[in-house]
Amino acid sequence: MPPLTSALLSRSTTGSSTRVSAAAAAAISRPAADAAPSSSPPPSRPIPRPRPSPASPFASGLAGRLFSGHRATARSASSATAVFERRFASAATRNTYDEILTGLGRPGGGEEFGKYYSLPALSDPRIDRLPYSIRILLESAIRNCDDFQVTGKDVEKILDWENSAPKQVEIPFKPARVLLQDFTGVPAVVDLACLRDAVSKLGSDPNKINPLVPVDLVIDHSVQVDVARSQNAVQANMELEFHRNKERFGFLKWGSSAFRNMLVVPPGSGIVHQVNLEYLARVVFNNGGILYPDSVVGTDSHTTMIDGLGVAGWGVGGIEAEAAMLGQPMSMVLPGVVGFKLSGKLRNGVTATDLVLTVTQMLRKHGVVGKFVEFYGQGMSELSLADRATIANMSPEYGATMGFFPVDAKTLDYLKLTGRSDDTVAMVESYLRANKMFVDHNQVEAERVYSSYLELNLEEVEPCLSGPKRPHDRVTLKNMKSDWHSCLDNNVGFKGFAVPKESQGKVAEFSFHGTPAKIKHGDVVIAAITSCTNTSNPNVMLGAALVAKKACELGLEVKPWIKTSLAPGSGVVKKYLDKSGLQKYLDQLGFHIVGYGCTTCIGNSGELDESVSAAISENDIVAAAVLSGNRNFEGRVHPLTRANYLASPPLVVAYALAGTVNIDFEKEPIGISKDGKEVYFRDIWPSTEEIAEVVKTSVLPDMFKSTYEAITKGNPMWNELSVSTRTLYPWDPSSTYIHEPPYFKDMTMTPPGPRPVKDAYCLLNFGDSITTDHISPAGSIHPDSPAAKFLKERGVERKDFNSYGSRRGNDEIMARGTFANIRLVNKFLKGEVGPKTIHVPSGEKLAVFDAAMKYKNEGHDTIILAGAEYGSGSSRDWAAKGPMLQAGEDADTLGLTGHERYTIHLPTNVSDIKPGQDVTVTTDTGKSFACTLRFDTEVELAYYDHGGILPYVTRKIAEQ
Repeated sequence: MPPLTSALLSRSTTGSSTRVSAAAAAAISRPAADAAPSSSPPPSRPIPRPRPSPASPFASGLAGRLFSGHRATARSASSATAVFERRFASAATRNTYDEILTGLGRPGGGEEFGKYYSLPALSDPRIDRLPYSIRILLESAIRNCDDFQVTGKDVEKILDWENSAPKQVEIPFKPARVLLQDFTGVPAVVDLACLRDAVSKLGSDPNKINPLVPVDLVIDHSVQVDVARSQNAVQANMELEFHRNKERFGFLKWGSSAFRNMLVVPPGSGIVHQVNLEYLARVVFNNGGILYPDSVVGTDSHTTMIDGLGVAGWGVGGIEAEAAMLGQPMSMVLPGVVGFKLSGKLRNGVTATDLVLTVTQMLRKHGVVGKFVEFYGQGMSELSLADRATIANMSPEYGATMGFFPVDAKTLDYLKLTGRSDDTVAMVESYLRANKMFVDHNQVEAERVYSSYLELNLEEVEPCLSGPKRPHDRVTLKNMKSDWHSCLDNNVGFKGFAVPKESQGKVAEFSFHGTPAKIKHGDVVIAAITSCTNTSNPNVMLGAALVAKKACELGLEVKPWIKTSLAPGSGVVKKYLDKSGLQKYLDQLGFHIVGYGCTTCIGNSGELDESVSAAISENDIVAAAVLSGNRNFEGRVHPLTRANYLASPPLVVAYALAGTVNIDFEKEPIGISKDGKEVYFRDIWPSTEEIAEVVKTSVLPDMFKSTYEAITKGNPMWNELSVSTRTLYPWDPSSTYIHEPPYFKDMTMTPPGPRPVKDAYCLLNFGDSITTDHISPAGSIHPDSPAAKFLKERGVERKDFNSYGSRRGNDEIMARGTFANIRLVNKFLKGEVGPKTIHVPSGEKLAVFDAAMKYKNEGHDTIILAGAEYGSGSSRDWAAKGPMLQAGEDADTLGLTGHERYTIHLPTNVSDIKPGQDVTVTTDTGKSFACTLRFDTEVELAYYDHGGILPYVTRKIAEQ
């Protein structure tokens, strides 16, 4: 595919510089034919094994780059190239720090656990002042210090974190393992298959392409809520899941046997982050007798959930994950660390979800993008491990790289609860205590230094929700009704729907399966207990079940047209709901288990009943969804729910019973009991003590052991899949799921070199908060979209469209799916909402993909104008890392309309380009302004020079 450039101009909400920044990282294009896309698991786990690389016309230049945090200090490009070559040279045989290798004995004596690189043996007083999260980076640098990929200077930068972090210095980091889910994992495995083809075509052995670190892939994003409110829902939905995704699943099963070090967890096992928390996480590795902290990067932004277990983990793009798989260190800027002190204890009736929504709002306000957040204080000991994981999970929503909880006694208790052996737990505790990575709340600790500080008294947290369109727009429960009315009144925006006063009481009547029904603004049509954030937490899950029990005993019911569902994060949840005797009450209200995976939160909510859909569409009703998820961006949950609120599982049940978000739970009844009395929220809300008692008696270690023993056996539909045993994947040109992308097809041993951006047209002109859900939607494929047209032309019926996320293994679909969100707001369209734009030369209004292809066929580059928080919401949070128009300057104040043509004046010689360098952008209307190149580090710049990390690695492997 010929190159087409996507440059991004974006405004930041912070900073004082008057300089304009352009996303030159996305502004440099190269031929897509050369562009790259976005140690074994323990024997006790014999499981069968942002975004995809753009083969899209929108961002072919993104393919050859990795992004990592803030700008590094500008250094020479020739130095960058030297660093790059050194980083990918063969590792030295001896570690520079072998003299601090220390044996770790067992508490009771006998054979030692193994050896470890001892931080205390360095006798450096700076270590005691380091945040625990930075100590993990330090240990990794020391353990991997070979003076090639990692040098002594890198170790010194981390040791001197207190002084070096503010200077935005670059360091390498080698995570212990990589975590994938199937939406993002399929394109990663597609890329590995392509790399094998490329190495083979270059005359070398394709078997050289294998992950060098453990890779765990959990198939959890493919199940949809097609069938709900039925005892047969799990089986029915899984059958539909396999019908739609058989080809994808077969491809992943091929990968699990074709690649070493790759473990695939079959469909129906649970949500990737909960499976990671309960089963996959090691906390401490013992690899050939060498002990070291577990750490993980994943292709899902909520990989951060594992930080609640004291495992350093965060989400990255596909290219970074693939590079890590291939043994390459990640280039990152040494982050600042925000110390978040917790004190007190949550009040009666307040949930972990209420806490995380409060923390999210606080941290968004503080500004933590590109930083680590580390929690400490006595309040930490009052939070269960599951509560911590809930907070850590939503790191992307508050913008931090990770929200880290160091290991303490609560962590050890959780490891025991989830079936880890006593010997493993003893090893974890012994190692972390010995290496100054364990928090003992009974001892006085040395004071650690943080970049900035926040504090929250847990007693001040109130019950709350978040919405109707963003996760950080918190609304206290007591203010929910008044806030809802404000949203109806307000202009269209994040907190507004602009419904005229005279229409706000509108009632749409319809017939639901022969029963008279009606729906109003704010009525709930989806109530879903779903997502990794909450379904790992027994306190809120059993709390929801207790709400259901109390409601059923009073005779309350949920209206039959509300689509209710329960999607546990693992099979353990069903076991403890059954043990408690509470699942029957959830079933009675319609919250039957629909599957084990990420459903409504990722947009896999399934269709609403046709009568409900028609009533909403024909009457322009602002319908609501309430879900226990972490994302509620427009168009994500369901195309017809314009108001989407994040809430705890107990609140999801409460709002399902009320049937509307237009209610004051303190003053208005939630329903009428079977004896005709008004029932209020307080009548069905369980106390903290009630929940604690049922958790204590119902959540047992054997449940975890038996659940994960069953996972290793797969399931009948998975086991019956027949797949190729060939080293190279047999691509099917007619497949609409797995397609051989063009990245490496014509690859040679010579890098392509850079090309300029000249006279580019503006493809899209955005305001603020264009999220990854707008850019790369994962949900349903609209029947009038270019992707739908592509599928229909190939004989795929609408019922089999599946989702954008499920088809990420096909570059043709993702090219057509880019910017396909139905709520996209493009200034070119002057108020019209949807995935269309104006082709500037002709004035035609076209689908974004069609316009991009028209520009490409005409031989034109394109750029995008975008405001603050462009691309926020994913592991690549451009709110943090992206280009900035600072000091209030943006496209409007610069007088840019988007109808201009743009030229980015780059040095013609790569050696003249520096990280953070200023360049000039000019337009054909005579405007000129300074921009900052979006190269953050020397290594990123070197990737650009070499055509991307994957092409570089491929050539090096082919040379061997």
